[in-house]
Amino acid sequence: MRRMLIISNRLPISVTKKKGELDFIPSTGGLATGLSSFYQTYESVWIGWPGIITRNADEKQVISTKLKNDNMFPVFLSKSQIEKYYEGFSNKTIWPLFHYFTQYVIYDNKLWEAYRDVNINFCEEVLEIAQADDIIWIHDYQLMLLPGLIREKLPEATIGFFLHIPFPSFEMFRTLPWRNDILHGLLGADLIGFHTYDYVRHFLSALTRLIGLDSTLGKLLFEDRTIKADSFPMGIDYQKFANSAQQKSVINEIKKVHKQVRDQKVILSIDRLDYSKAIPQRLKAYDLFLKENHQYREKVILILVAVPSRSKVEHYRKLKVEVDELVGRINGEYGTIGWTPIWYLYHSLQFPTLSALYNLADIAMVTPFRDGMNLIAKEYIASKTDGSGVLILSEMAGASDELGEAIPINPNDIDSIKQALEQALAMSEDEQIRRNREMQKKLERYNVSRWAEDFIESLLEIKKEQHDIVAKKMNIQSRKKLVADYCKAEHRLIFLDYDGTLVGFNQVPNEATPDNELLARIQAFASSPKNEVIIISGRDKATLDNWFGNLNIGLAAEHGAWLRFKGRPWRTIEILDQDWKKDIYPIFELYMDRTPGALIEQKEFSLAWHYRKTDPGLGELRARQLLDMLL
Repeated sequence: MRRMLIISNRLPISVTKKKGELDFIPSTGGLATGLSSFYQTYESVWIGWPGIITRNADEKQVISTKLKNDNMFPVFLSKSQIEKYYEGFSNKTIWPLFHYFTQYVIYDNKLWEAYRDVNINFCEEVLEIAQADDIIWIHDYQLMLLPGLIREKLPEATIGFFLHIPFPSFEMFRTLPWRNDILHGLLGADLIGFHTYDYVRHFLSALTRLIGLDSTLGKLLFEDRTIKADSFPMGIDYQKFANSAQQKSVINEIKKVHKQVRDQKVILSIDRLDYSKAIPQRLKAYDLFLKENHQYREKVILILVAVPSRSKVEHYRKLKVEVDELVGRINGEYGTIGWTPIWYLYHSLQFPTLSALYNLADIAMVTPFRDGMNLIAKEYIASKTDGSGVLILSEMAGASDELGEAIPINPNDIDSIKQALEQALAMSEDEQIRRNREMQKKLERYNVSRWAEDFIESLLEIKKEQHDIVAKKMNIQSRKKLVADYCKAEHRLIFLDYDGTLVGFNQVPNEATPDNELLARIQAFASSPKNEVIIISGRDKATLDNWFGNLNIGLAAEHGAWLRFKGRPWRTIEILDQDWKKDIYPIFELYMDRTPGALIEQKEFSLAWHYRKTDPGLGELRARQLLDMLL
């Protein structure tokens, strides 16, 4: 079995220091939790930051030694790097932009430089550990440059990348000054994975519009490598949650919570305190629900769990104040002696308590403005072994594609969330069970292990496809025969296409002038008395004369309308009528004016309507319309 290198910003173990002693505790992040079971059953090595900032060389050695026993390798980061790379570029630039909160995005070159430098640090650590046959699996938005950096040093490596947050639309992504650097970094991977097809589509659109890469069925060619982008909806450790109610620690927590909530209907909201989660909107919807449904007062309770997150960032501090004020106002307005409408917990939960809340909750509200996947929705459904319970789920969460039996809501529509609460409380138990059983089947079948296996299988498949293509191109016997035939031939006629062969295909008439290196290569090729070299192009004869007139070669301009052999003047096969131009040119001009970026190239015997520099979708549409008009 091949070894796997899992690389993420954080290790699944966090190192802290208490009273001078180092403490190693499991991380609670979604990625660490989701991959922990897979990591433990695979021959894996995990590389990442251990969560502690230390300059002490002895401490670093102790941490490295301890973690190495669990096949983990730390990347130590300084306080400045954490502030600029993690809290800065990752969470003040990428996070808000990719979640469509452009008003919070900070564009700062110093933060970008720190992000790039830390990605280089990670690359150096990988190079110290990586072996030729390793599978390298890189995770998430903090390390989007890493695939390309590793590819530069290990050209034959097997590299997968998975983005756990949304990839934004082209219109959002284009606002990032370092957008092309990010794309080229991601293209170092052989397989690029996303939670949903929408994110794949946005990524492919950015590639087409920003660097001119087209794709077919999610596959594209970049630097002679076939790369694939695809969706893999991340699963959970289904059995862990499905069997949780049988654990003694969970049973004890269920009893404690039940003693507090008694016979009230429990509405559960659990999330990190993040502006992308739309927590204030949930509270406003609950407020509206209580205002319009007097019959449910003292009969329902909202358990709101807000896990502290990025508390040093101003927007998060303001969000905390807003949530605190909303909770206080709602409890003050509707609360009575013996009943508090909202039970508010501002801290993370251990698994027994989390599982107890999942088991007890009659309704779970998961209503983010935007979310890569959201595993809380899946964990809640998996925990409902008796089939009861209702999931209210935002259409903007990645999980909504799979959990179609949940009650869908638009998180911007407070009234729709209120109506979803009313629908959930009125739903019959039979209907709850029917919906939940359907979702449970899907979650049990495509759990986190199956998700990881699916990704790795696809990665190895695309890698095999690369090798097969190379094998076809580089078949030794065929190559030897071609060289032998070339050497034996007394006369060789060699046709070379210019655009798309000698230079990049994505050029327009005023670009792609041949450089001195290319001219020297062509001249060297043509210098053999046995070789007759002819360059074929759609460009006009004046351009080809200007570029290649001094070379001892033949030229074919305007796709063969004009021919020029060595040392001879240009000639045409026959004189062509040009009267048609006066009828066609105005049509071309009309479509050029309606298509920003398009241009007309007028040649002696032809007209060319170029749309390579237009928006790809509009260009293709106008090209089809133009063709219909001409026909």
